[in-house]
Amino acid sequence: MLQSFQTTGHMIKALRPEVSTYCICPSALEKTARAFLDGFPGHVLYAVKANPMPEVVDALHGGGIRHFDTASITEISSISERYDDASTYFMHPVKGWQAIGDAYHRYSVRHFVVDHGDELNKIHDVLGAVDELPVIVVRLSTPSSDAKFNLSEKFGVGLDAAVTLLREAAVLGYPVGLCFHVGSQCLSTDGYEAAFDLTAKVLAASNAPIQCLDVGGGFPAPYLGTNPPPLSNFLNVIKRRTDELNLPAECQLMCEPGRALVATGMSVVAQVQLRRDNVLYLNDGIYGTLGGARLGLKFPTRAYNTNGHISDGETMPFKIFGPTCDSLDVLPYEVELPASLTMGDWVEFGLMGAYGPAVRTEFNGFRPEHYCYVDEPYS
Repeated sequence: MLQSFQTTGHMIKALRPEVSTYCICPSALEKTARAFLDGFPGHVLYAVKANPMPEVVDALHGGGIRHFDTASITEISSISERYDDASTYFMHPVKGWQAIGDAYHRYSVRHFVVDHGDELNKIHDVLGAVDELPVIVVRLSTPSSDAKFNLSEKFGVGLDAAVTLLREAAVLGYPVGLCFHVGSQCLSTDGYEAAFDLTAKVLAASNAPIQCLDVGGGFPAPYLGTNPPPLSNFLNVIKRRTDELNLPAECQLMCEPGRALVATGMSVVAQVQLRRDNVLYLNDGIYGTLGGARLGLKFPTRAYNTNGHISDGETMPFKIFGPTCDSLDVLPYEVELPASLTMGDWVEFGLMGAYGPAVRTEFNGFRPEHYCYVDEPYS
C-alpha cells in the first residue's frame, strides 16, 4: 500500500527522499477520465503505452475507463488479468503469430488493426475458421502537420490501399472498421479535419459497412511553452465530422487518449545531490523519467527546501544533469529555479504522468522505484 500525503511538500518533509519519487494523484486521473467519458460519444480506450503503472491504470479504472488500447500481449494480459470488466483491443498493426492467437483465444480480443495484406493473412492463418470472427480495423495514414510527434510515418495506408484491404477482409468474411491517428500532442484540430476527409473518401470508394471507427489519440497536454486548445474543441470537431459520415447505426465510435489522460496526474521529485555554480546534479534525468525533455517537452518545475516548503525569492537559470555518467544525460534547456537552491534540496517536475515512467531505463543502475499518492496534483 502506497503512502498518501496531502501535498508533495508534506511527502518531502515526512520522507526526505534520497531517491527519485513519483507523486501520483488519483483524483486528478479520475477527473480527466470522467471528462473524456462525459464528452466523447463512444468508447474511450486508454492507450496503455502512455503509462502502464498499475496505480495509474487503477485510478483511470476508478474514473470509469473500461476499454484499453493495447499494443502487445503483455499489455493485453496486464489489463485483462487485473480487471474482469475490461475490454482490450489489439491496436498494433504488426503482431506476432502467437500473440494473435493468445489475444483471441486466451483474452477474448475481438479487434485487430492491420495496414498490410500480409498482416491480414497472418491473422487469418492463425485464427482460421473461429466461431466469432474478429473485427479487422484498417489503419489510415493521415497528415500530422500540427502534431508534435508524427505517427503516420511508420504505420497506416492511403486511400487506394485502404479500400483494397477493406475488400480483402470482407472477402475473408471479417467485419471491418477504420482507424487513424493524427499524431501525438496536437496543437490544433486541423489533423482531425484532414483525417475525416480521408475517411469519407475511403468509405465512399469502398462502400464498406464499417463496424467501428477509431479516431485515435493526439489530444494534447499543457506543457510549458504550448497553448493547446481545450479538449472540447477536439471533441466538437469529432462529433460534427462523425455525424457528417452517416455511419451505420451499429458502428462503434472509439478514441485512444493516452498523454491527455495521464500527463497531469503525476509529478516526479528529484533531489539536488550536488550544485556546482549554476549546474545541478539530480538523481533523475534523461535516462530516467525526464526523457521527454529530449523530444522538446518542457515541464513545470518548483523547488523545495529541507523543511518541505516551496522555495521562493530570486531565481536564476540552471543547467540540469541527471545521475548517470553519460554527459548526454542533461536537459536540453535551462530551468529557472530559486537562486538559493542547494545540495539536499528537491526539484519537482510536473506533467510527468505520460511516457516518462513508461520509457525509463536502468542505465548505470539508476531507476526511479519510489512512489506515493498525493491529494493535490502539480501540473
